[in-house]
Amino acid sequence: MKIDIKPYEEKMKKAVAHFEDELATVRVGKANAAVLDKVRVDYYGMPTPIRDIAQIKAIDARTLSIQPWDKSTLKPIEKAILASDVGITPQNDGSVIRLSFPQLTEERRKELSKQVVKMGEEAKVAVRNIRRDAMDKCKDMKKKSEMTEDEEKQSGNDIQKITDSYIKNIDVIVDKKKTEIMSI
Repeated sequence: MKIDIKPYEEKMKKAVAHFEDELATVRVGKANAAVLDKVRVDYYGMPTPIRDIAQIKAIDARTLSIQPWDKSTLKPIEKAILASDVGITPQNDGSVIRLSFPQLTEERRKELSKQVVKMGEEAKVAVRNIRRDAMDKCKDMKKKSEMTEDEEKQSGNDIQKITDSYIKNIDVIVDKKKTEIMSI
């Protein structure tokens, strides 16, 4: 009896999806509301995402507009953005907060590329940890005589093939993001 690799493949798929979500928060010089996804505002004692308490829209290629539904949240939103690692100073005009994304310098591009590579490595580690769990399950099943040595090897090969495909996918995503960063 071979191991069911579907649950492990699903976990790998989720790890790559999480990686892609994390990459969306990397600021690449153009207005992107995803850079605010990690920012939490203290809203009546609860840490709340900005998108849940305000409308966020791109005014132009380099400017985001944040218009809260409750005007009393303007200051807390501004404080949360300043305290975050977004790296942009908000401009508050009393009813709307604007974020102007500056042009990236060569140094900042290299720094962002390194950050993307690091995030890619973390995603690869997550995929490899899932592979390790699957391999451990195979070894455990062999010990319990639930699978033969040949089935264990075949399952290990199948798991490795899936792992390799997800690792390759992560590399492609990293290269694409680095190219995007360097071309802006």
